[in-house]
Formats: sequence, C-alpha cells, structure tokens
Amino acid sequence: MVSKRGRDVRFAAGAFVPSERELGHLEPLDSCQMRMPEALSPLREPRFRLLYLAQTASVVGDSVSPIAIAFAVLGLTGSATDLGIVLAARSIPMVLLVVPAGVIADRFGRGRVVIASDLVSLASQGGLAALLIAGQAHLWQLILLQTVYGAAAALFLPASSGLVPETVSAERLQRANALRFQSIGAAGVVGPALGGVLVATVGSGSALAIDAATFAVSASLLSRLGSLGTAPGEQRPSLVSELAVGWREVRARAWVWVSILDFGFFQFFVLGSLYVLGPLVASRSLGGASAWGLVLAAYGLGAVVGSTLALRVTPRRPLVTAFLGSLAFPPALVLLGFPAPLLVLAAGWTVAGVALGLGNVLWETTLQEGVPAKFRSRVSAYDWLGSIAMRPLGLAAAGPLAGLLGVDMVLWLAAAALAATTALTLTVPSIRRLERGGATGEPEQVDARLLAETDYRPPWKPDLTD
Repeated sequence: MVSKRGRDVRFAAGAFVPSERELGHLEPLDSCQMRMPEALSPLREPRFRLLYLAQTASVVGDSVSPIAIAFAVLGLTGSATDLGIVLAARSIPMVLLVVPAGVIADRFGRGRVVIASDLVSLASQGGLAALLIAGQAHLWQLILLQTVYGAAAALFLPASSGLVPETVSAERLQRANALRFQSIGAAGVVGPALGGVLVATVGSGSALAIDAATFAVSASLLSRLGSLGTAPGEQRPSLVSELAVGWREVRARAWVWVSILDFGFFQFFVLGSLYVLGPLVASRSLGGASAWGLVLAAYGLGAVVGSTLALRVTPRRPLVTAFLGSLAFPPALVLLGFPAPLLVLAAGWTVAGVALGLGNVLWETTLQEGVPAKFRSRVSAYDWLGSIAMRPLGLAAAGPLAGLLGVDMVLWLAAAALAATTALTLTVPSIRRLERGGATGEPEQVDARLLAETDYRPPWKPDLTD
C-alpha cells in the first residue's frame, strides 16, 4: 500500500484563510464555535484547513493529467513506445531524487519545499499546455517538461508527508490523514472521467492548463501557512551525512524497514497485475474497456470508503490491521485470473480498495507519530523510494511473464506471492506489538521490549538526545 500525492478548489473560495499574524492568535481549539461532525474536526484547525484545501485543489488536476498527456503523445506521434518514453521521463527523476528530497525538506522547511514544488509543477504543466494549445509541441518538449514535473513531484512527496503533523493537533492526526486520502480517492474516481470529457471537448492542452491552474491555487494557499519546519540558515551537516542519518533512522526501527519492503512487493505484484494484465483480461473476457472501467471505479470507490472508515476507526495495533487488510488483494487477483463474472470481480476489488484506503491512513499516521519530527521527511523519502522503485519493475515484468506463463497463471502466482510476503511481514514482532493511542488521543504504554528492539519513540516520549 502506498499513499499518493494529491491536493477542492471550489470550496476554497468560501473558506476562512487567516493571515500569518492571525494564525499566531487563535483561540484554543476547545473554544472554537464552529459546528461540524467530530470526524471533520481537523478542519477546525486553520493551518490544516489551508493544507487540506491546497492539496485537494490539485488532486483533480493530477488525475486529469495522465489522460491529457497520453492523448497528447498519441496525437503527435501515434506511438505507444513514445508514450512509454514520456511516462518514464516522469517516473525516473522521482526514483532518483525522492531520497535527497527528504533531506531538502528536513533542511529547508517542508512548507517552503511544497510551495517550490507547486511552482515548478505550475511552470512545467503550464508550459506544456501553452505548447499544445499553440500547436507547437514536439515529443522532445514533452519528455523534457515531464522530467521537470517528475522532479517537482519527488520534492513534494516526503515534504508533504512530514508537513501534516505540523498543522494539526496530535489527537486529530489520523482523522487529518483520513480526510486527505478521502479527497485523493474521490478524485481518483471522478478525475479520469473528467479528463476524458475535457480531452474530448477542449483538447489535451486546455486540460493541462486546468491542471496547471490548480498548482497556482495550491501554492497561494500554502503561502499563507507561515513558517513551518526547519529554518533555513541552520548549521547542518553535508547532504551525504543527512542521507546516512535518514537511513539509520529507518534501520533502527524494524517496523519501518520491514513495512517498506512489504510495500515494494505490493507494488510489484499488484500494480503490474492490475494495470497491465487487467485490461487484457477485460478485452478478452469481460466485454472491453467499459467493463474494466467499472472494475477500476469500484476499486477507487472502495478506497474512498476505506479512508472514510479511518475517520472513526482507531485500531490499537494499526500495522496489524493494515497488513491483515492487505490480504484482501490475493482473492481479488485470483478472481481476475479466472476471470470471475464482472459484478463479482468488481465486488472483490471494492473490498481491496477499502483495505487500501484504510491501510494508507493507518500507515501514514503511524509513521508520522513514530518518527521524530526532525527526521520525518527523510524517513518518508525512503518509504516512497521502496514503492516507486518497484512500481515500474512490476509494470515492465507483467507482460513478458504473461507471455511466458499465461495471464491466469501470472495472476495466481502474484496472489500467492503477495499472501506469502504479507504473512511473513505479520510475523515480525515489532509490527505485531506496535501500539498507538486510542481514539481519545491518550497515549498507551508501549511495550519495553518494543522500545529496545526498534528504538520506537512515541510522540509522547521526548527525544532526550536532541
């Protein structure tokens, strides 16, 4: 399971947007008179409300852009190979830069880094939109601008993960993450359909212009957060030294590095099966693209339900819950391998989506709570690397393996391998024992053996080495 970058601009116009001075003179949360369900309580806090609106502002644009890019390339050259090159140009800098980006976020301040990322994304997507609208776009320009966009995304990922706990009180952290993933999941359902309509009616260039505008909105809102994170100018060791410190923090916690390995296997086994072999199964046995669209929509809807569930469910052992939930994916892969009737298949992937949505929130919250603030973005960067590095490998391997063994056999083997790796992950003592505070936010006693084994430092236990 892995979280993904995401940022409703429609709501932003009517939202309370405080100045930096006002942010310093807010009433205590308990005296806030805003009436809203407790599940939405993180939105009572102005800093998180700004962050939520900013990140939600661009998530629809992010979900529109893949369709716009795909049809822009196909309109220029008609080559699937060229499309693959453009997509690779976007992915490669993410793999190469995401770990150094974690150091940059911890060093220069996460708020500044996410604003810089938005501005670079605005320039790259806006520039590409202008070229397409003017009819002057060439393949090399798409490759270059998508490389720039991938580098901006690499900056954003670890910075945004580390930023959330700085904007919301500790007892509302899981609900804050749930709201973020809920908006991302909803955009994953609506965005592709919207992208198809935009490309068909106004063209790829205009669709990308809308994507660029959402980054402008996001940067504007984030600029009102004030100073967050490490202050620039603080004396820091070299980049290489800070990378080593981040890796040390990952290795010191078995629950972190084992989870990252598990997520990498998940990316390899699931995404290649779903996004490469799934359409092939649909075209041969399920009725084509419309049937496959239904399965993906059910999967996306399940993710929304899962993140919504996380607004109210706070399990005592979050990682056990998350990894047990991921065992919903092997049956979904088996159903795809037969393949099962369409509605049964859609139901199976809905359940898998619920598990993904809930598991993403539980993992993100556990990582934010269990890693000291000054290391948070660096550790998050290694988390992202474990996922995005394995994703293209899984996508590339699925087709050749299916040609060698058959589509159904590859799907069944992927299901078995995923079940085995998840079961092994659940045998790790620190993952089984790791606990967090209850729904009230009150801390629970952490097993002393866990502290010794993983160097786990809960948020209520001060870091005396700082």
